[in-house]
Amino acid sequence: MEMTTALWSFALVVGLLTLTPGLDTALILRTSALGHRRQAWGVVLGIQTGTLLWGALTSAGVTALLTASQLGYEILRWAGAAYLVWMGVGMLRSRARSEPADDTPADTPADTPAGGLTAGWQRGLLTNLLNPKVGVFYVAVLPQFIPAGAPHFAAGVALTCVHVVEGLLWSTVLVGFARALRGWLRRPAARRAMDRVTGLAVVGFGVRLAVSD
Repeated sequence: MEMTTALWSFALVVGLLTLTPGLDTALILRTSALGHRRQAWGVVLGIQTGTLLWGALTSAGVTALLTASQLGYEILRWAGAAYLVWMGVGMLRSRARSEPADDTPADTPADTPAGGLTAGWQRGLLTNLLNPKVGVFYVAVLPQFIPAGAPHFAAGVALTCVHVVEGLLWSTVLVGFARALRGWLRRPAARRAMDRVTGLAVVGFGVRLAVSD
């Protein structure tokens, strides 16, 4: 398999994965819809940083140790589950007390109280890195697309960059869609509902990660 063919084939596989709604989609939509524009892009960049790290580690052969070590996988799995449940519960307990009034101008920055780009990046990065299933996916799938004779690390990173680019493009669509609904979601009742729906989804992902084998 030539490298060009490998890139297109991998792009198709991870493209379908990227379009599948999941935790990343929920976090990006929720953060952006609530008006936290800088934090939303921080979440996007954090998620893609984590993806790039998983791909680089897989290409270097490090994450193969994760699949070989049951204890290592279990520690990372429970740490990720605990983090997701903690984050989801925080969303469920959130209130509209720090939200701007309904007559606040639409261009008023709304992400200052919740943290900016750095806070979003940290959340996105931790969410991605504490999900061992991402690492297992890369260990199981990435090597299948590396052409025979190609430099393993360079080819693996190149394939991972395809995933990152697709993730950035889809995240741009999600942020734009969420911001289109921003006027309605600026209402305190709508924002509380968004927090609770997303919080339940995040807790659900955490519980699913905890009970999955």
